Amino acid sequence: MSRILVSEKISDTGIEIMRDAGHQVDVILDLTSETLVAAIHEYDALIVRSATQVNRQVIEAGVNLKVIGRAGVGVDNVDVDAATEQGVIVCNAPTSNIISAAEQTFALMLASARRTAQANASMKKGLWERGKFSGNELYQKTLAIFGIGRIGGLVAARARSFEMKCIGYDPYATKERAEEIGVILYDDMAEVLAQADFITVHMPATKETLGMFGPEEFAQMKDGVYLVNAARGGIYQVEALVEAVRSGKVAGAGIDVFEEEPCTESLMHEVDEIILTPHLGATTEEAQLRAGIQTAEFVNLGLEGKMVPTAVNVPLIPDDAMTAVQPYIAAAQTAGQFLTQLAGGAIESLVVKVSGDLAKNDCSLLGSAALRGIFAYFTDAPVNFVNASYIAEQRGVKVRVETSEIRSEYASKVSFEARSGSETYEVAMTVFGSNDNARIISVMGFSLDLMPGRYILLVTYPDRPGQLGRMGTILGDASVNISTMVIGKREDSDRVLVMMNIDDPISTELRAAVDEAVGSERGWFIQL
Repeated sequence: MSRILVSEKISDTGIEIMRDAGHQVDVILDLTSETLVAAIHEYDALIVRSATQVNRQVIEAGVNLKVIGRAGVGVDNVDVDAATEQGVIVCNAPTSNIISAAEQTFALMLASARRTAQANASMKKGLWERGKFSGNELYQKTLAIFGIGRIGGLVAARARSFEMKCIGYDPYATKERAEEIGVILYDDMAEVLAQADFITVHMPATKETLGMFGPEEFAQMKDGVYLVNAARGGIYQVEALVEAVRSGKVAGAGIDVFEEEPCTESLMHEVDEIILTPHLGATTEEAQLRAGIQTAEFVNLGLEGKMVPTAVNVPLIPDDAMTAVQPYIAAAQTAGQFLTQLAGGAIESLVVKVSGDLAKNDCSLLGSAALRGIFAYFTDAPVNFVNASYIAEQRGVKVRVETSEIRSEYASKVSFEARSGSETYEVAMTVFGSNDNARIISVMGFSLDLMPGRYILLVTYPDRPGQLGRMGTILGDASVNISTMVIGKREDSDRVLVMMNIDDPISTELRAAVDEAVGSERGWFIQL
């Protein structure tokens, strides 16, 4: 049973999902930084929203931490680098509030264009100022979307119902993605600004995006443009925005996010044409329910040692590629364990060669999986997909993944070659069958085919009659049962390699006796 600390309110359904999985869940709200640091060592997982600051001090104090779940989209309040160094998975719920955020974008867009908030305030004062609040339609206007990811795509889809023309700017998006969501993509930001009647931003807060709209950008906009920000605070420079609104360059703005939150006073608070809301993008009952459920499910996966699809400190792989690669992850970990025991010492480099149908996908994760198998065998520190590459870098282990769509005798095959000293050690794997069973199909260049068990005996010897009988007799006398066995051959050798799955571990002395009986120059006992 793992212990999970929930430091901010999430849905009761999410709590129950974790408890149904057998975990102890403690909900302790309003923790200070000091009390969180003092308590975190008792927990295997931590779930937060946006208020809890999970800094390096918290992470280093969390000696048992395996997963940090953020019940929302961003992870700005989590020190991801520190978590990666400690092998802690950081995951979020990136799709939990995308509908809510897209709808909040249109709420602000419509409210700004129709002066809704200002008219409401006037009415509450007992006034009837109908002529004062003339606004603008969205119909057939040009909407510029900066950032055409998930939320930007949803905004574009909803804009079509208003018959708006969508244009966009996103240095990381492809033309294909833009065409798919009905957005005309531009490489030049100035071209977009000059055409837009409405501008909305859907980008993370990075050094490139913070402050990207300043005096120069506002000057390039059409007169009477409307602006919306329901993404991250600071993308519009506040002083420049306020000046543009006061001058009439910008007709109105709807701002839901701020550089520092809570934000109870700013220059924007003084301008009636700027509508402010207290970060309500994700604040719907539906979004909060989804965030709690998704985060709980991902934390459960992390605690089970499985891949977490939303982990932000693990290489991101598209869903279709992950479906293809997933069955080979366990095989790669097995190969890593195999290699480190074959080498019997420090591995200096690793080459992962993917061939066949699997090579059509992003296979970078297989390198991390093999590293996890290599390092987990001889270190007490937690090793997972998060920190395997980091540990490799610290130890000077060079890793390379190569792909070739050319098929061998197998539809897909992954070969792992590790260098240690002057020698190279090799093991190749494939996966097939309804249960995606991993099979070893080559060891040290000897072709074979066997599903590995927990205990494996490998022996190379001259290919002569009676050798298997001699080995079987010695093992039988020692009450060691051979459950399955295969003989591997190499075209360039008169020797063979026998690979046996045995039911129990064997002593060094027994292995030496087997080697001597068959004239083996080399043998290994492998434990997976």
